[in-house]
Amino acid sequence: MAELQHKIVSSESEELILVDGNDEPIGTLSKAQCHDGDGVLHRAFSVFLFNDAGELLLQQRGSEKRLWPGYWSNSCCSHPRAGESLDYATGRRLEEELGVNAELEFIYRFSYQASFGEAGSEHEMCSVYLGRCTSDIAPNNTEVDAIRFVSAAELDAEFKDSPDSFTPWFKQEWACLQGEHAARLAKYLS
Repeated sequence: MAELQHKIVSSESEELILVDGNDEPIGTLSKAQCHDGDGVLHRAFSVFLFNDAGELLLQQRGSEKRLWPGYWSNSCCSHPRAGESLDYATGRRLEEELGVNAELEFIYRFSYQASFGEAGSEHEMCSVYLGRCTSDIAPNNTEVDAIRFVSAAELDAEFKDSPDSFTPWFKQEWACLQGEHAARLAKYLS
């Protein structure tokens, strides 16, 4: 693993992209406001990075995060900021959170809403990407508490044994990848 990063790379004041049900931009709003109450639908992305052994990189979300702190999730998940494309934002965020670059493949898009008690909610139009990570990882400890690689079988067992230790979007995305997108997922698992 490369040297740990320690850099603040996001804030509650950054402007996110509001979208309609077709992922068409309809305005901007602060990250804080997007996550207040039941949440406001905004653009987001989730990245699943696999090593050469077909294992998935998981991250444990930083303990200071407003929503789902300390929960295990997929490799990287975030939002494009106002004026950013998804391609740019995914690359930026992989570098900021994990210190890596990866070629990504867009797989699918879905919307979901999930509440985290009084702290707020996610309400996202989320684009899901798969990619390979073959370089050293340098997690940013202001965003990530821990990382680890797991096989698909290990992850399935953990979801069954301790589902409450994972973020809700991660569980939804993994089920969809294994079902509707199994053929595309398979090339990363081998």
